[in-house]
Amino acid sequence: MDQHGILRGKALPLTALESAFRNGVTMTSTLLLKDTSHRTVFPVWTDDAGFGDGVLTGAGDVIMRPDPETFRILPWSAHSAWMLADIEMADGAPFPFSPRHLLRQAIARLAERNMALVVGLELEFHVFRITDAHLGNGDTGMPPVPPETELLAHGYQYLTEDRYDQLEPVMDALRHAAEGLGLPVRSMEVEFGPGQFEFTFDPADALTQADNMVLFRTMAEQVCRRQGLHATFMTRPQVPNGMASGWHLHQSLTDRMSGQNLFMARPDGELSAIASAWIAGLLDHAHATCPLSTPTINGYKRYQNAFQLAPDRIAWGRDKKGTMLRALMGPNDPASRVKSRLAEAAANPYLHMASQISAGLDGIVRGLAAPDPVTTPYESTAPLLPRNLGDALTVFAQSEFVDTAFGDGFTNYFATIKRAEWDRFLATVTDWEKREYFSIF
Repeated sequence: MDQHGILRGKALPLTALESAFRNGVTMTSTLLLKDTSHRTVFPVWTDDAGFGDGVLTGAGDVIMRPDPETFRILPWSAHSAWMLADIEMADGAPFPFSPRHLLRQAIARLAERNMALVVGLELEFHVFRITDAHLGNGDTGMPPVPPETELLAHGYQYLTEDRYDQLEPVMDALRHAAEGLGLPVRSMEVEFGPGQFEFTFDPADALTQADNMVLFRTMAEQVCRRQGLHATFMTRPQVPNGMASGWHLHQSLTDRMSGQNLFMARPDGELSAIASAWIAGLLDHAHATCPLSTPTINGYKRYQNAFQLAPDRIAWGRDKKGTMLRALMGPNDPASRVKSRLAEAAANPYLHMASQISAGLDGIVRGLAAPDPVTTPYESTAPLLPRNLGDALTVFAQSEFVDTAFGDGFTNYFATIKRAEWDRFLATVTDWEKREYFSIF
């Protein structure tokens, strides 16, 4: 699993497993240095690629260390199985920017304070029928030409039985594959937009849920492709009258000894001190960590969809679906939680969850208190979320908090990768520009 949350790896015969467990499996280090076009964006043929003399240079190898607890036979390819792996440097040290490693570190910081994070997932995405896969000789590239698609069903009949019936064959195939992988599917829903789905998952610990999410995304893409379909977790596909997808992350803190939910409201209904501090920390660092919650250029189009249930500013409310954070808490309610509606479905779940833990924990350590909740999510005076990836990266790259939370060098590493995408976007002449200027000037 790379810096984008995309699964990469090697296929091994059964006879190679013993060696893989003993020695790991080598992988080209440049795979950790690429943007979403699969271009290497660091100067790896120099003595210093930006990480110190001789570190990650020359396209040398790193080590994939398979985690046997993640072994799963693939329901759609029964002769094959998956195992997730942790990335190590050639000398056996953890790769410092490995998303799984960074999430484990954040979880450990919570454990030092006798707390654990429990999370639930709500994941929105689209599925279309492929009409032209664009596999001609001239259709390749970095990135290649995307497929042409058509709708599986019209949208705008949210949760209707008729729309579900139209989409049920796909829903059923995805559900069976997810359950075959051991993923804790809670519900399948027809979302508002055309071809838009939502799957939700039972609560679990953060690392388990991050693993679940990357497995589900990859499974959905592969299962759909085998049926001539295209599943995409891109936030806002270029579909007329389409809707943006989001990723909602339910969060609650528990006492590691007693299991008590620390977010339960006080008897008068007010926030507990820990819940208030957690919310305050998430708000305080939402802008700086936005490249981790919303790492794609396309993802920021969702924040500009006011009044369509996507947040556009850094605020919280009590059961307000338009706010970035939705507090669902009551006295003696063991399901009390904060629902973050910030992230896009294309986010790397390990990095996003690590950022949420780090931000919330910082609020607790500093003894912060949440501001008053908003009652009008799209009319409050709360600061706006970044309008684009470039604005988000500027704040991210200057953040002392991110440097401290993720370790020395991570900010520059991740910002360099995302800045390469932003710069390519700025250099591209868009359809909008052609329509706006080609005839008038």
